[in-house]
Amino acid sequence: MSDSGAVLPWLVIRQDDNGNRYRVGRYATKDEAQKTADSLGVKGHKQLYWVERLQQTSR
Repeated sequence: MSDSGAVLPWLVIRQDDNGNRYRVGRYATKDEAQKTADSLGVKGHKQLYWVERLQQTSR
């Protein structure tokens, strides 16, 4: 399968205290992505973590 977005459509995004955003990882399920974001968020850093669904494009 060449379209990996269909397989791992859930992203965990991190935003640092300077406003820079980075993709932390891609996940198959929203629950899996949310667990990762939650575990990273409790580490006491100033960064924000959240989950987004990758937009799928039609062919």
